[in-house]
Amino acid sequence: MQISRRNFIAKSAMLGATLLQYGAAQSSQSGITPQTPLFTPEESSITQYRCPEWYRDAKFGIWAVWGPEAVPMQGDWFAHWMYVQGNPDYEYHLKHYGHPSKHGYKDIIPYWKAENWNPDELMSRYAKAGAKYFCMIAMHHDNFDCWNSKYQRWNAVNMGPKRDIAAEWRNSAYRHGLHFGMTEHLAASWWFYSVSKGSDSTGPMAGVPYDGADPEYADLYWKGNEHPDGVYYIPNAPEYVKATWYRRVKNMIDRYHPDLLYSDSPLPYPDEYGMKLLAHFYNDNIRRHHGMLEAVYTCKQDNVIGWVQDLERGVMGSIGTQPWQTDTCVGDWYYRRSLFENHQYKTTDTILHMLADIVSKNGNLLLNFPLMPGGSLDSDEIKILSELEGWFHVNGEAIFGTRPWKTYGEGPFRVHSGAFNEAKLRYTARDIRFTVKNRSLYAIFLGWPEDNNLVVRSLPRSAGVVREVRLLGSQRGIKWAQREDGLHISLPDEKPCRFAYVLRIEPSDLQPVVVKESSVISPAENGVITLPADLAIIHGNTPQYEYGGGKDDIGFWSDSNDYVSWNFEVKSAGVYILNISYSCEPDAAGSLYKVETAGQSFIGKSFSTGAWNIFHTEYLREISFEKPGLYELSVKPVTPPQWKVIGLHSVTLTLK
Repeated sequence: MQISRRNFIAKSAMLGATLLQYGAAQSSQSGITPQTPLFTPEESSITQYRCPEWYRDAKFGIWAVWGPEAVPMQGDWFAHWMYVQGNPDYEYHLKHYGHPSKHGYKDIIPYWKAENWNPDELMSRYAKAGAKYFCMIAMHHDNFDCWNSKYQRWNAVNMGPKRDIAAEWRNSAYRHGLHFGMTEHLAASWWFYSVSKGSDSTGPMAGVPYDGADPEYADLYWKGNEHPDGVYYIPNAPEYVKATWYRRVKNMIDRYHPDLLYSDSPLPYPDEYGMKLLAHFYNDNIRRHHGMLEAVYTCKQDNVIGWVQDLERGVMGSIGTQPWQTDTCVGDWYYRRSLFENHQYKTTDTILHMLADIVSKNGNLLLNFPLMPGGSLDSDEIKILSELEGWFHVNGEAIFGTRPWKTYGEGPFRVHSGAFNEAKLRYTARDIRFTVKNRSLYAIFLGWPEDNNLVVRSLPRSAGVVREVRLLGSQRGIKWAQREDGLHISLPDEKPCRFAYVLRIEPSDLQPVVVKESSVISPAENGVITLPADLAIIHGNTPQYEYGGGKDDIGFWSDSNDYVSWNFEVKSAGVYILNISYSCEPDAAGSLYKVETAGQSFIGKSFSTGAWNIFHTEYLREISFEKPGLYELSVKPVTPPQWKVIGLHSVTLTLK
């Protein structure tokens, strides 16, 4: 039995209020009283953890990464890079605030005023945009507590806004029906500020220590970290650093009792303090929920012990055996002015395609909308939130409260599980993701087929009898037929929404047929071999498949070691004419690229097509294939690549 969220919100909105008064009968049934701690700091105890249903139902949360580091509007890690001579953030700080020997990060903190911050207005937008939980950043690596901290004088009540940011965020979240989470990034802080102990190596201030060396500010910049040892997020820090982490995070839990706690690292210092803190977090939650554990702890570590695994800017390749979470951002983690000015945020279709993929694999999406220094959203962020609201209004039933089906989906796109793999995501109209709720199966297709015909190959006649198919948001019925090769759908001319589209299929107890995606491209009936962007195998991190806005290409190449390739079949030996279709802006014209296949290689040179969404087909040369068989063709930048090489749409091979 779940706690009534309505009662929970009403009672939690007041500071110090007791949360829901849950029935004594439930406590006696579970054998747990409010005074009985369930967890101890041992692995055998923590493994009893089970993710609560509210989190599994929520699917989508919004995060506000906001604090003093937002002030320069230069993005993430400003408090670190401003102390690295030659870094753009150092140069920006020097120009706008002064030399870091006299004007360091401590002097930026007072500029964070939160003068435009209205948490209720923001939370209303978040709730309308589909968020079921909200997270605030409690303390970043900058060692500043955005809450009324007992053990850190560098906090939002003493300095900057001089407001209890956490209390206001929490109360607003509960008023709008959202669960409340806090994120802590403190374990990296000791390493993060090691650069503040340095000095310029050249120039008029060479050798003059930065302000981090001043012992007066050691409680902000730490001490003993001139030469840190260990990985940045879990360094071999002194005992006082580990104890400080525990004391501060525990104080935060005791004061605000978040529903979700996130660590931007693996569980910090597990042997000394981590397991102890985790047990305290769970037990605090149990006492406040009268015997029920409703807490979620998520960190960057697999969840074989007792928490939810978080993947930063990454997704799973298959259905997770346990719930997991992707955390990512529409732009940079902290507000970066240039991304807004150049309209370089994630598009709404990218966000929704990621969400559908993540939910189909038993995950949640936590999406950061960084606030400007004053505490407001920019117009591009508001537009994205508005578009999410419209999409969820039509299709929310396919996301919220669902569970993974027997297979996560079908289509050409595949990805290996891992963090920081979102640059490789390139969903197409042929990619379909499945979720299930009650008796309904939802098929979310991540693009609209050009001919309005869709085939769900996982649901042929052998999968069982489909009784009903509905297109969410459409007032008209659709024609469909279940055949030997799949469920054939004739879509209407008018789309019911934008970005992604949902079929509700009944019943849900069908047995999907495993769809084997061919990795080898065969010639068309006329013998032409077409190698399209959406079927390319991407090698490396910089090339990205782009879809929407007139684009259907591989773009963003900026590393000459990265390339794309295709495997294809030649059925008739002979000489083939090779053409390449690409786009190129004027600034990238003249970029060189190499094409290799069948033991032959040659260099192409791009010219401007006018814009990245204007494509040109160019004859390259003739290629000889001495015998039928399987071949590989690759396209690689030539060192040194310019800003971007080309927007590669396709390569075609036509028998002469």
